[in-house]
Amino acid sequence: MNIISIIYTEGLFRPLLNLLIGITNILPGHAVGWAIIFVTIIVRLILLPSFLHQARAMQKNQEKMKVVQAQLDEAKKKHKDDKAKHAEETMRIYKEAGVNPASGCLPLIIQLPILIALYRVFFTGLTPSTYHYLYNFVAHPAELSFAFFGLDLNAPSLLLGVIAGGLQFIQMKFLTTQPQAQPGANEETAAMMASMQKNMMYIFPAMTIFIALRLPAALALYWAVSTLFGILQQVVVRRSLHLTTNPPNI
Repeated sequence: MNIISIIYTEGLFRPLLNLLIGITNILPGHAVGWAIIFVTIIVRLILLPSFLHQARAMQKNQEKMKVVQAQLDEAKKKHKDDKAKHAEETMRIYKEAGVNPASGCLPLIIQLPILIALYRVFFTGLTPSTYHYLYNFVAHPAELSFAFFGLDLNAPSLLLGVIAGGLQFIQMKFLTTQPQAQPGANEETAAMMASMQKNMMYIFPAMTIFIALRLPAALALYWAVSTLFGILQQVVVRRSLHLTTNPPNI
C-alpha cells in the first residue's frame, strides 16, 4: 500500500466508515437510511466553511470586475483580431486589479477527496468485510436495517433514483438560470458555455437516474440528500452575500 492509499484510507475512508457505523449503532433499529442522512449532513456542514470561502472569493472578484470591466471591453475591442494578445492583455488587467479567475479552486480540490471517500463508504462500507477498519471503541453492528420507508437500500430503487435525478435537475436549473459567463469572455465563448450548461441540465439528471438503477439505493439516498443540501446552501449563501453568480457547487 503506497503512502497516498494510506493517507486516503486512514485519513478519510476509515473515519467516515466509523462515523457511519457509530451512528447506525445508536439509532433505533440500527436504521442505515437515517444514518446515511445524518452522516451526509454532518460532512456537508464540515465542508461549509470551504464553500463559504469560495463564495466570498467570488464576491471579491465580482467587486473588482466592476472596476476593470471598461478596461476589459477596451482590450477586447482593441485586440479583436489577435486572440493571443487579447488573452495576454486580459491577464495583465486581472493581475493589476488583483482579480484571480481561479479563486476558490483550492477549497474545491480539498472537498473532492472527502466526497469520493464518502461515496466509497456508502458503496462498500456496510458489509462485514470492512469491519476490520472499525476503531476499538466502535462496536461491530449485530444487525443492520436497510429498510427505508418500504424501500430496500441494498437494492436499486427507481423511486430514489428519480428523486435524486429530479433534485439534480433543480440544482442544474438553478445554476444555469443565473449569469455564468466568465470575466472577459467573448460572445462566442459565452454562447458555447450556455449551450453546454443547457445540455448538462438534462444529461446529469439522466445519468443520475441511470446510475441509481444499477447501484444500491443507499447511494441514491446519499446523492439526493447531498444535492438537496447543496441547493439550499446555494440559495442561502447567494442571497446572504448578494452574489450575481453562483459559487462553484459541490
